[in-house]
Amino acid sequence: MSSFNTRAVHAGQEPDAQTGAVIPPIHLSSTYAQDGVGNLRGGYEYSRSGNPTRDNLHTNLAALEGGTRAFAFASGLAAEDTLLRTIVGAGDHIVLGNDAYGGTYRLINAVFGAWGVAHTAVDLTDLAAAEQSIGALKPKVLWLETPSNPLLQIVDIEAVARIAHAHGSLVVVDNTFATPALQNPLALGADVVVHSTTKYMGGHSDVVGGALIVADAELADRIAFLHNAVGAVAAPFDSYLTIRGIKTLGLRMERHSDNAQAIAERLESHPAVESVLYPGLASHRGHEVATRQMRGFGGMVSIRVAGGIEAARQVVARTELFTLAESLGGVESLIELPAAMTHASVAGTALSVPDNLVRLSVGIEDIEDLTLDIVTALDSLATA
Repeated sequence: MSSFNTRAVHAGQEPDAQTGAVIPPIHLSSTYAQDGVGNLRGGYEYSRSGNPTRDNLHTNLAALEGGTRAFAFASGLAAEDTLLRTIVGAGDHIVLGNDAYGGTYRLINAVFGAWGVAHTAVDLTDLAAAEQSIGALKPKVLWLETPSNPLLQIVDIEAVARIAHAHGSLVVVDNTFATPALQNPLALGADVVVHSTTKYMGGHSDVVGGALIVADAELADRIAFLHNAVGAVAAPFDSYLTIRGIKTLGLRMERHSDNAQAIAERLESHPAVESVLYPGLASHRGHEVATRQMRGFGGMVSIRVAGGIEAARQVVARTELFTLAESLGGVESLIELPAAMTHASVAGTALSVPDNLVRLSVGIEDIEDLTLDIVTALDSLATA
């Protein structure tokens, strides 16, 4: 199965052997009968350690990202926590992008920082600065997002991975915004891919989850130990919902990308907008790199609103189709103010975001309706 959409529909989704059901059943059981002590049927004994529905999701995720193995978790941060527990300890250093997701920064700074793990935030879009920092610090881990949340910056994965590997660093890429439909970091040199499957992978705002996809078999074995030992695993029904969402991922990402491109182009000339951040625009400084390493530019658009934070607050309060809510990646459009919502935890740090920044998760609704909604909200600033 070489094509993406075929893998999305079929990988890990063989018809049920007993009944022929085209959709494999959800295995909700917490425990499994043994044919004698230690004689397990299919290798299953307890659903924290292994579950057929979750294993189906693992197979699907590994196939989509081109990994050796995949692991599904109860949330994206649970996935990140388990990965970091696996690979860092007291005295180690993490270099991360200076525009990382606020929850990731909070985990690295407040949780792992208290355990003696240091971190440095670097502009990874600047290859010279990245090479200087990585060379000087020789971090255990290089952690990057591309496109980043919420500034939509683009990092050259292949170039940065080459630098990091030269200094012995493990490269982790958060691929939540792009998804494997648009970008495959492992093929570009990354060692681990992280997803909040809550977002585009699930795609319907009805399930919380996370995932790790790994290239190296030995690292996968170490993660597998903690996946079971720590136990923040994806539940069977959550695994099923994520699999169901993935089946339409390729189609949805095409529509998300088309809608986001149209809105970004429309808002570039709006007088109430200082700037539009979207890698599909020729004006975006990461456009050339994004064109090279992605197969589409995704559904996330950020804008800086003229008039500062109060004007930005008015915009997010006045849309109707764009629902004011955290999260992203669902079929419905969302709008938020990152500085006061998803990224409040990085206020006052090197990762703080502009207070007039508005983030749009552009859904799959008709583009005419979405454009009218956001433009009307922006137009209202002139009459307020």
